[in-house]
Amino acid sequence: MSTPIAPEIFKAYDIRGIVDRTLTEEAAVYIGRAIGSRAAAQGIGEIAVGRDGRLSGPRLMAALCSGITACGVNVLDVGMVATPMLYFAAVQHCGGSGVMITGSHNPPDYNGFKMMLGGQTLAGEDIQELRRAIEAQAWVTGSQGGQTRQLDIAPAYQAHIAGHIRLARPMKIVIDAGNGVAGAFAGDLYRALGCEVTELFCEVDGHFPNHHPDPAKPANLQDLMAELARGDAEIGLAFDGDGDRLGVVTQEGNIIYPDRQLMLFAQDVLARNPGAKVIFDVKSTRLLTPWITEHGGVAMMDKTGHSFIKAAMKQHGALVAGEMSGHIFFKERWFGFDDGLYAGARLLEILSAHTDPGAVLNALPQGVSTPELNIDLPAGANGHELIAQLAATAQFDGEQERITIDGLRVEFADGFGLMRASNTTPVLVLRFEADNAEALARIQAQFKALVDSQDGLAWPL
Repeated sequence: MSTPIAPEIFKAYDIRGIVDRTLTEEAAVYIGRAIGSRAAAQGIGEIAVGRDGRLSGPRLMAALCSGITACGVNVLDVGMVATPMLYFAAVQHCGGSGVMITGSHNPPDYNGFKMMLGGQTLAGEDIQELRRAIEAQAWVTGSQGGQTRQLDIAPAYQAHIAGHIRLARPMKIVIDAGNGVAGAFAGDLYRALGCEVTELFCEVDGHFPNHHPDPAKPANLQDLMAELARGDAEIGLAFDGDGDRLGVVTQEGNIIYPDRQLMLFAQDVLARNPGAKVIFDVKSTRLLTPWITEHGGVAMMDKTGHSFIKAAMKQHGALVAGEMSGHIFFKERWFGFDDGLYAGARLLEILSAHTDPGAVLNALPQGVSTPELNIDLPAGANGHELIAQLAATAQFDGEQERITIDGLRVEFADGFGLMRASNTTPVLVLRFEADNAEALARIQAQFKALVDSQDGLAWPL
């Protein structure tokens, strides 16, 4: 007997689909049963469950929880929270087991599930195993249904951060939540740290009426820049839809991308922990390795994806990590999960020791670079297979190193080019960085020739 569920919603890092089309309430029940069965097999008795501010959140949460409790597993319902608050509840109360119902930065009609069991983030093959369990209806039924209890986690989360983050002086800041769920909590958190906070779009609204909650896109930071230009705030912080990613804008309107944020965080952590490991993803600047080495750390590059970075942190015992999309992970003084709100607090702690925070951020090393560029794949094309083929056969003039841990990253003496298959959408992702515009153009030209040699691909510039 087949179970009606769309296989394409089972992604590399999470489960995600279009509500009432590929992700239905019925599917959420099945997903709950698969998660509950796996939890029961691991001896896990309770799972924390939370949701972001999307309109479909309440009914998907009810469906998911009914599936979990049908397996005899209890649910800790923490309600509407940012994703890192769900992680915090899972770590503090459920032995590292939790499910967050979130569409992150996707359009309003999307939603999905980020999952962790026993402190392990479910990704890759683990997620496919859930799909196979659903298709086979291979789940347990509890002799008696699990129970649900509710907990407001916000006070403990805020108190935990305010209990160890110390600003050297009060700061004036602007925050922009893009009507995502972080808006319900960020202002209170930073006021508790002693900041004067101007809030933009902090009313939670699943329609996202002002701009999309994705700080990785410069277009979504324009309101924040305008507010900084109008007033006397020292720094601007922006969050994605579920609060696990951070965007930073200086008083004069410069975007400090996450790989440069990581430089500052690494410098701070390494000052207390010489020799510590710092992990970053393949999309990050080539200037990170010499910076980390110069400050006494060990630089390590790994795959893009929050679940992969968390796994690498555990494997290598890293104290801080980050990826270009805006996920920042602290193990030192925190729990190792990605948390945009907490990363903002750590940033303010560092900057409060300086009279001119913008000067500190602007002084961080910076190359000439492109934003993330996307190439749409032809229907039915396998991006991972294509990249593997190109990585095995492509030739580049001046190549110094070829990195294939996640796509094809080619290092040159004066820059790098990256082409990788997205794990979430049918596109190839490109990024380029160099010492100057001439070198950037030369590196891009070699990758353009590679793209032009493939049928069905169109260069994005």
